[in-house]
Amino acid sequence: MDKYLLPMTVAFVLSYFLTPVAKKIAIKIGAIDVPKDDRRVHTKPIPRMGGLAIYAAFTIAMFLFSDIEMKKLVGIFLGSTILVITGMIDDVKPLRASLKLVIQIVAALVLVQFGFRIEFLTNFFQRSGYIFFNGLSIPITVIWIVGITNTINLVDGLDGLATGIATIAAGTFAYVSYTTGNIPVAILSLTLAASSLGFLPHNFNPASIFMGDTGAYFLGFALAAISIEGTLKGTTALTLIIPVLALGLPIFDTAFAIIRRAFNKKPIFGADKGHFHHRLLHIGLDQKKAVLMIYVISILMGGTAVALINHDLANVSVLAIATSILIFVPIFRTFGMENK
Repeated sequence: MDKYLLPMTVAFVLSYFLTPVAKKIAIKIGAIDVPKDDRRVHTKPIPRMGGLAIYAAFTIAMFLFSDIEMKKLVGIFLGSTILVITGMIDDVKPLRASLKLVIQIVAALVLVQFGFRIEFLTNFFQRSGYIFFNGLSIPITVIWIVGITNTINLVDGLDGLATGIATIAAGTFAYVSYTTGNIPVAILSLTLAASSLGFLPHNFNPASIFMGDTGAYFLGFALAAISIEGTLKGTTALTLIIPVLALGLPIFDTAFAIIRRAFNKKPIFGADKGHFHHRLLHIGLDQKKAVLMIYVISILMGGTAVALINHDLANVSVLAIATSILIFVPIFRTFGMENK
């Protein structure tokens, strides 16, 4: 058990004690989130850039304990460092969405260059066989990495929300990787989960610091990399379903936001109050209850992934129905609220 507990303990302790350091840095350089519109749910200025502690804790523990080949560890480090620096700048002075997208693509290409590629998926229409992407492998990989990087950022709207979702998703990846015999990825996933968990006491409501774009970009990028190295390298029909379920709520929320904004003829990268966490607040939940409910939904979706791995179709059905009810009831009750 030491090979699991030691990296988790180191990552958790580092993240917990480095967060106050990140807070001091944020205050010193002016990375402060000042509520300026009614989308914000906090009422006083709060330092952001706390993701710097998560990044530092994960990186140190990763190089100390990971059994993944060094080339790929360097790829994760270089790509995530690019995004962390971008996030730090963005937390002080917002950058243009187009520039951030270009930088995210560059970071994704770094991962590709260091061996991270989605090369095939199982062919669902045959009992055996695969769909190989060949020349499309690189653009598909880049789209996946950029997409997951942004999903975490888009759900980072309440105290502890993105931190908890990332922790649960990383925990799901760890279990799936362990079950399929990919121990190095399981350890890396647990390291990421512990790094996020160490930050959570500072970030849960009432938060003393936000992770900012620094943390959201890093966590999304790291989860994307782990999903490629772990579940998307599997040879079963569940290779794509597992990461989609583990990150189900942020993926769903992002897709719904894109469709909603396109339908309302608003900028896709704009902001509104139609995100799922806004809807939970709108039906009367306070911040803590809304975040805890989203944790429950994320756990249920992760549990669905685990049930699929174990071929437990009865529990898959129960979990899927429960998850659907918890998601769609608030959406139907608040339909159209983003225009108000």
